[in-house]
Amino acid sequence: MSNNNFKSSISAEVTAVEAIGKISNIPEWWGVTVTGHTEKQNDTFVVKMTADSFFNFTVAELIPGSRLVWLVTDCYMPWYSDKTEWTNTRLIFDLHEQNGVTALTFTHEGLTPDVECYKDCEPGWTHWIQTSLFSYLTNGKGVFREPTK
Repeated sequence: MSNNNFKSSISAEVTAVEAIGKISNIPEWWGVTVTGHTEKQNDTFVVKMTADSFFNFTVAELIPGSRLVWLVTDCYMPWYSDKTEWTNTRLIFDLHEQNGVTALTFTHEGLTPDVECYKDCEPGWTHWIQTSLFSYLTNGKGVFREPTK
């Protein structure tokens, strides 16, 4: 896919194995309701943000301590004209551990500036990765309130 995919990177004093475990504990850093399983390859789960919206995921790839990929198999985002814009996009967490510090690069493959939700998703993902997930990795508690724009 395009090199214009959304990316965000952080580093934290946590092992890569611990980081993947915490990433998989989605409600603790993304502040959403999750049903299903998120820990093993081929697990499926559903993320609900509002009563009407949903995102169905499959754990498409899991390389312990190195990579976690979630495929969006279906979604419904009622606030956009293309209500299934995230379908067939991938959320990719690439990790590299060195000297007790794990560098994490998050890529939302398919989320590019030419899609409708980019204007909202770019600051949203920036918050969820750089603020909330970073806080959860380092302090054990996510930050659920997005900054005012």
